[in-house]
Amino acid sequence: MENSIYLGLSKQMVLRTDMQIIANNVANMNTPGYRAQNTLFDEYVSNPRGNDDPLSFVNDRGQYQNTDPGSVSVTGNSLDIALNGPGFMAVEGPGGEAMYSRAGSLKITSEGALVTAAGFALAGGINVPADSTEIKIDKNGVVSNQDGQLGQIELVEFDNVQTLEPFGNNLYRNFGPNRPAEETSVAQGALEGSNVRPVIEMTRMIDTMRTYQSVQRMIEGENERLSNAIRKLTGGGQ
Repeated sequence: MENSIYLGLSKQMVLRTDMQIIANNVANMNTPGYRAQNTLFDEYVSNPRGNDDPLSFVNDRGQYQNTDPGSVSVTGNSLDIALNGPGFMAVEGPGGEAMYSRAGSLKITSEGALVTAAGFALAGGINVPADSTEIKIDKNGVVSNQDGQLGQIELVEFDNVQTLEPFGNNLYRNFGPNRPAEETSVAQGALEGSNVRPVIEMTRMIDTMRTYQSVQRMIEGENERLSNAIRKLTGGGQ
Protein backbone atom coordinates (compact mmCIF):
# COMPACT_ATOMS: atom_id res chain seq x y z
CA MET A 1 0.00 0.00 0.00
CA GLU A 2 2.97 2.33 0.52
CA ASN A 3 4.17 1.92 -3.07
CA SER A 4 2.90 5.32 -4.15
CA ILE A 5 4.83 6.98 -1.32
CA TYR A 6 8.01 5.10 -2.27
CA LEU A 7 7.64 6.24 -5.86
CA GLY A 8 7.13 9.83 -4.74
CA LEU A 9 10.21 9.65 -2.53
CA SER A 10 12.31 8.36 -5.44
CA LYS A 11 11.24 11.41 -7.42
CA GLN A 12 12.10 13.75 -4.56
CA MET A 13 15.55 12.21 -4.14
CA VAL A 14 16.52 12.86 -7.76
CA LEU A 15 14.98 16.35 -7.64
CA ARG A 16 17.18 17.07 -4.64
CA THR A 17 20.25 15.98 -6.61
CA ASP A 18 19.12 18.09 -9.55
CA MET A 19 18.73 21.13 -7.27
CA GLN A 20 22.28 20.65 -5.94
CA ILE A 21 23.69 20.55 -9.48
CA ILE A 22 21.72 23.63 -10.53
CA ALA A 23 22.87 25.51 -7.41
CA ASN A 24 26.48 24.58 -8.22
CA ASN A 25 26.02 25.88 -11.77
CA VAL A 26 24.70 29.20 -10.47
CA ALA A 27 27.56 29.45 -7.96
CA ASN A 28 30.07 29.01 -10.82
CA MET A 29 28.51 31.31 -13.39
CA ASN A 30 31.56 33.58 -13.12
CA THR A 31 34.20 30.83 -12.84
CA PRO A 32 36.62 30.82 -15.82
CA GLY A 33 36.33 27.71 -17.98
CA TYR A 34 33.45 26.21 -15.96
CA ARG A 35 30.97 24.06 -17.89
CA ALA A 36 27.40 23.70 -16.73
CA GLN A 37 26.35 20.26 -15.53
CA ASN A 38 22.98 18.60 -16.09
CA THR A 39 21.33 15.65 -14.36
CA LEU A 40 20.55 12.50 -16.32
CA PHE A 41 17.52 10.50 -15.17
CA ASP A 42 16.13 7.17 -16.28
CA GLU A 43 13.51 4.63 -15.20
CA TYR A 44 14.24 1.84 -12.74
CA VAL A 45 11.61 -0.91 -12.84
CA SER A 46 11.26 -3.10 -9.76
CA ASN A 47 9.10 -6.21 -9.62
CA PRO A 48 10.06 -7.99 -6.38
CA ARG A 49 6.99 -10.21 -6.19
CA GLY A 50 6.70 -11.07 -9.86
CA ASN A 51 3.24 -9.54 -10.12
CA ASP A 52 1.60 -7.91 -13.12
CA ASP A 53 2.06 -4.37 -11.79
CA PRO A 54 5.80 -3.60 -11.46
CA LEU A 55 6.96 -0.39 -9.82
CA SER A 56 8.57 2.33 -11.92
CA PHE A 57 11.04 4.38 -9.85
CA VAL A 58 12.97 7.46 -10.93
CA ASN A 59 16.70 6.74 -11.06
CA ASP A 60 19.52 9.28 -10.86
CA ARG A 61 21.76 7.81 -13.55
CA GLY A 62 24.46 10.48 -13.52
CA GLN A 63 25.24 13.85 -15.05
CA TYR A 64 26.59 15.31 -18.27
CA GLN A 65 28.20 18.60 -19.18
CA ASN A 66 27.16 21.34 -21.54
CA THR A 67 29.99 21.35 -24.09
CA ASP A 68 29.26 24.80 -25.55
CA PRO A 69 32.29 27.09 -25.14
CA GLY A 70 32.02 30.04 -22.80
CA SER A 71 32.52 33.59 -24.02
CA VAL A 72 36.16 34.72 -24.30
CA SER A 73 37.26 38.04 -22.82
CA VAL A 74 40.59 39.78 -23.33
CA THR A 75 42.41 40.42 -20.05
CA GLY A 76 45.90 41.40 -21.20
CA ASN A 77 47.36 39.25 -18.39
CA SER A 78 50.25 37.17 -19.75
CA LEU A 79 49.32 34.28 -17.43
CA ASP A 80 45.73 34.08 -18.65
CA ILE A 81 44.99 31.66 -21.49
CA ALA A 82 41.83 30.68 -23.35
CA LEU A 83 41.52 27.36 -25.19
CA ASN A 84 39.98 27.66 -28.64
CA GLY A 85 38.58 24.28 -29.59
CA PRO A 86 37.38 21.14 -27.81
CA GLY A 87 40.56 20.33 -25.87
CA PHE A 88 41.58 20.53 -22.22
CA MET A 89 44.93 21.17 -20.57
CA ALA A 90 46.42 18.35 -18.52
CA VAL A 91 46.87 19.02 -14.80
CA GLU A 92 48.41 17.13 -11.90
CA GLY A 93 45.50 16.74 -9.49
CA PRO A 94 45.58 15.65 -5.84
CA GLY A 95 48.13 12.90 -5.30
CA GLY A 96 49.55 13.49 -8.76
CA GLU A 97 46.48 12.02 -10.48
CA ALA A 98 46.11 13.05 -14.13
CA MET A 99 43.21 15.49 -14.48
CA TYR A 100 42.03 18.05 -17.00
CA SER A 101 40.77 21.62 -17.01
CA ARG A 102 39.82 24.56 -19.21
CA ALA A 103 40.30 27.13 -16.43
CA GLY A 104 43.05 29.25 -17.95
CA SER A 105 43.72 31.65 -15.08
CA LEU A 106 47.28 30.57 -14.27
CA LYS A 107 49.70 31.83 -11.64
CA ILE A 108 53.30 31.36 -10.54
CA THR A 109 54.03 30.01 -7.06
CA SER A 110 56.77 31.32 -4.80
CA GLU A 111 58.86 28.34 -5.97
CA GLY A 112 58.36 29.35 -9.61
CA ALA A 113 55.92 26.60 -10.63
CA LEU A 114 53.22 27.46 -13.16
CA VAL A 115 49.91 26.29 -11.64
CA THR A 116 46.16 26.70 -11.99
CA ALA A 117 44.23 29.25 -9.94
CA ALA A 118 43.46 26.44 -7.47
CA GLY A 119 47.19 25.68 -7.09
CA PHE A 120 47.48 22.48 -9.17
CA ALA A 121 50.64 22.09 -11.25
CA LEU A 122 50.40 21.67 -15.01
CA ALA A 123 51.25 18.18 -16.27
CA GLY A 124 54.98 17.64 -16.59
CA GLY A 125 55.73 20.71 -14.52
CA ILE A 126 56.69 24.12 -15.91
CA ASN A 127 59.00 26.30 -13.83
CA VAL A 128 59.41 30.02 -14.42
CA PRO A 129 62.73 31.54 -13.28
CA ALA A 130 62.48 34.43 -10.84
CA ASP A 131 64.32 36.74 -13.23
CA SER A 132 61.75 36.27 -16.02
CA THR A 133 60.72 39.66 -17.35
CA GLU A 134 58.44 38.47 -20.12
CA ILE A 135 56.25 35.38 -20.36
CA LYS A 136 54.99 34.26 -23.74
CA ILE A 137 52.62 31.38 -24.47
CA ASP A 138 52.11 30.53 -28.15
CA LYS A 139 49.13 28.92 -29.82
CA ASN A 140 50.57 25.43 -29.23
CA GLY A 141 50.97 26.04 -25.51
CA VAL A 142 54.75 26.55 -25.57
CA VAL A 143 55.79 28.73 -22.61
CA SER A 144 58.86 30.95 -23.00
CA ASN A 145 60.60 33.84 -21.29
CA GLN A 146 63.26 36.27 -22.55
CA ASP A 147 65.88 33.49 -22.43
CA GLY A 148 63.96 30.85 -24.37
CA GLN A 149 61.52 27.97 -23.99
CA LEU A 150 60.51 26.84 -20.50
CA GLY A 151 58.09 24.04 -21.29
CA GLN A 152 54.81 23.27 -23.00
CA ILE A 153 51.27 23.10 -21.70
CA GLU A 154 49.95 19.64 -22.53
CA LEU A 155 46.70 19.85 -24.49
CA VAL A 156 44.48 16.79 -25.02
CA GLU A 157 41.19 16.03 -26.73
CA PHE A 158 38.63 13.28 -26.12
CA ASP A 159 36.56 11.13 -28.45
CA ASN A 160 33.68 11.54 -26.02
CA VAL A 161 33.96 14.53 -23.69
CA GLN A 162 31.10 13.13 -21.59
CA THR A 163 33.51 10.53 -20.20
CA LEU A 164 34.97 13.34 -18.10
CA GLU A 165 33.79 13.32 -14.50
CA PRO A 166 33.70 16.59 -12.51
CA PHE A 167 36.08 16.42 -9.56
CA GLY A 168 35.94 19.93 -8.12
CA ASN A 169 38.21 22.98 -8.37
CA ASN A 170 37.34 23.10 -12.09
CA LEU A 171 39.09 19.75 -12.66
CA TYR A 172 37.83 16.64 -14.44
CA ARG A 173 38.81 13.00 -14.20
CA ASN A 174 38.95 11.02 -17.43
CA PHE A 175 37.55 7.50 -17.77
CA GLY A 176 37.89 7.28 -21.55
CA PRO A 177 40.61 7.51 -24.20
CA ASN A 178 42.33 10.79 -25.00
CA ARG A 179 44.80 11.99 -27.62
CA PRO A 180 47.11 14.98 -28.19
CA ALA A 181 45.06 18.00 -29.23
CA GLU A 182 44.83 18.66 -32.97
CA GLU A 183 41.91 21.10 -33.10
CA THR A 184 42.70 23.20 -30.02
CA SER A 185 44.87 26.29 -29.81
CA VAL A 186 45.88 28.65 -27.01
CA ALA A 187 45.17 32.38 -26.88
CA GLN A 188 47.37 34.27 -24.41
CA GLY A 189 46.00 37.25 -22.51
CA ALA A 190 42.41 36.02 -22.64
CA LEU A 191 40.04 33.93 -20.52
CA GLU A 192 37.15 31.68 -21.42
CA GLY A 193 34.26 32.39 -19.11
CA SER A 194 31.67 29.98 -17.74
CA ASN A 195 29.07 28.72 -20.20
CA VAL A 196 26.37 28.83 -17.52
CA ARG A 197 23.30 30.81 -18.63
CA PRO A 198 21.96 32.31 -15.39
CA VAL A 199 18.39 32.93 -16.60
CA ILE A 200 18.00 29.33 -17.75
CA GLU A 201 19.49 27.96 -14.52
CA MET A 202 17.19 30.11 -12.37
CA THR A 203 14.22 28.94 -14.42
CA ARG A 204 15.31 25.34 -13.90
CA MET A 205 15.69 25.98 -10.18
CA ILE A 206 12.15 27.39 -9.87
CA ASP A 207 10.68 24.52 -11.90
CA THR A 208 12.53 21.90 -9.83
CA MET A 209 11.41 23.51 -6.57
CA ARG A 210 7.78 23.60 -7.68
CA THR A 211 7.91 19.98 -8.78
CA TYR A 212 9.45 18.98 -5.44
CA GLN A 213 6.68 20.80 -3.55
CA SER A 214 4.01 19.19 -5.75
CA VAL A 215 5.39 15.71 -5.04
CA GLN A 216 5.52 16.56 -1.32
CA ARG A 217 1.83 17.48 -1.35
CA MET A 218 1.05 14.22 -3.14
CA ILE A 219 2.99 12.21 -0.53
CA GLU A 220 1.26 13.99 2.35
CA GLY A 221 -2.15 13.38 0.75
CA GLU A 222 -1.35 9.73 0.13
CA ASN A 223 -0.12 9.28 3.68
CA GLU A 224 -3.34 10.78 5.01
CA ARG A 225 -5.40 8.48 2.75
CA LEU A 226 -3.55 5.40 3.97
CA SER A 227 -3.89 6.48 7.61
CA ASN A 228 -7.66 6.92 7.21
CA ALA A 229 -7.94 3.52 5.51
CA ILE A 230 -6.04 1.82 8.34
CA ARG A 231 -8.21 3.50 11.00
CA LYS A 232 -11.38 2.36 9.24
CA LEU A 233 -10.13 -1.20 8.75
CA THR A 234 -9.12 -1.51 12.38
CA GLY A 235 -12.28 0.08 13.68
CA GLY A 236 -10.44 3.17 14.88
CA GLY A 237 -12.70 5.64 13.13
CA GLN A 238 -15.65 6.10 10.82
